[in-house]
Amino acid sequence: VQLQASGGGLVQPGGSLRLSCAASESIFSFNAMGWYRQGPGKQRDLVATITSGGSTNYGDSVKGRFTVSGDNAKNTVYLRMNSLKPEDTAVYYCNAVVITAKQMYVHWGQGTLVTVSS
Repeated sequence: VQLQASGGGLVQPGGSLRLSCAASESIFSFNAMGWYRQGPGKQRDLVATITSGGSTNYGDSVKGRFTVSGDNAKNTVYLRMNSLKPEDTAVYYCNAVVITAKQMYVHWGQGTLVTVSS
C-alpha cells in the first residue's frame, strides 16, 4: 500500500487548505483512513479519521473546523481545513488501517507541511 499526501503550504491565520491522500488501491479496501499531525517538538496527534462505512472522528482541537471525506473513484481521502490557526502548523500525515482476524496493519504516507502564519 502506498499513500501520497499533498496539499500543504503556507496560509494566513483564518485561511483554508485542502489536503489530499492518494492511495495505491481502493480506499474501501481499508477499514479506516486517518490524518495525524506532528508539530515542532510535539508528539504525533490524531486529526481525523474516516471508516470504510463513512463514520468520522475528530481531534478536539479541530472539531467544527476540519472535515475529512473520501472519494473512492479517485482512491483519495481529503482533509478540508478551515479557520486555520498558527497552532495548526505541523507536518500532516495520512494513514490507512487494515484489520484482519489476526493482526492490524497500519500504513503511513509521507507528510505534507502546513504552516499557518501571517
